Amino acid sequence: MRIVDAEQTAALLPWKPLADAMRRAAGELHAGRLHAPLRHAFALSGDDRLLLMPASDAYYASVKLVTVNHGNPALGRARVQGEVVLMDRATGERLAWFDGVVLTARRTAAVSLAAALALQVAAGARLLVVGAGAQALAHALAFDAVLAPAWIGVASRSRASSEGLVAALKAQGVTAQVVDDIAAEAARCGLIVTATTSRTPVIPDTLRPGARVFAVGAFTPAMCELPAALVNRAALIVDEKEGALVEAGDLIQAGVDGSRVRDLASAHELAGAGDQVVVFKSVGSAAWDLAAARLAWDRLSAC
Repeated sequence: MRIVDAEQTAALLPWKPLADAMRRAAGELHAGRLHAPLRHAFALSGDDRLLLMPASDAYYASVKLVTVNHGNPALGRARVQGEVVLMDRATGERLAWFDGVVLTARRTAAVSLAAALALQVAAGARLLVVGAGAQALAHALAFDAVLAPAWIGVASRSRASSEGLVAALKAQGVTAQVVDDIAAEAARCGLIVTATTSRTPVIPDTLRPGARVFAVGAFTPAMCELPAALVNRAALIVDEKEGALVEAGDLIQAGVDGSRVRDLASAHELAGAGDQVVVFKSVGSAAWDLAAARLAWDRLSAC
């Protein structure tokens, strides 16, 4: 079995090929050729959790193990740790072990990027990123690499956190600015990414016509990043419908009828949505882990 560290895992998953891999996987998932049950979560102690996420297709199987231990930062250890193991489906042979934290960050941003490409989002739009964690960083990098935003703004609960993300982006050659007035900037930006764990809306329902929103942070029914009025007037896309309808607080709290919701495989149907606001809601799926692991394995095997 090949052991692939964090740096190499990132190098094996370039943004545009990874987004293309997500779009192919979405089609396979929709057609029933890729299988990924809802994630299994086990309580360890307090709010600490162990997550188990398996998936398979005709040739491969994968499993992601993630632990979330909230006391770890005080011990100088990462709060979230994980790995993705790729296996040969026919024999069960373990092929590769990939860094799960890096793979998750990149595949999640690539799923949003895949939705943006399916929607035919034009290059050069203004991008507002709300949040300052790993997903905010990954989305800013992914969108910058492929969609070339004319301007990137960062907003979060604290200015210090926003400044930290701006510095992290600068270290990777991406220019961004701290945003203090989210409402004013949200009304100007054509692209908005929300990547928080908030339980209350982080953007207002005063977006510009034709705005495209990529909501990736709220992944439980108790969390909510978007106002219900915005969700109820927008065209809705989700990464994976079964999971989103039972996990996405933004949809659940807005009382969304599931018949209104398209999955990623159908996102292209809204490419001509024009001035209508489109919301893409992502909660994550083991299908995306498998798609990323397949791409990484193909590139690794070609070396």
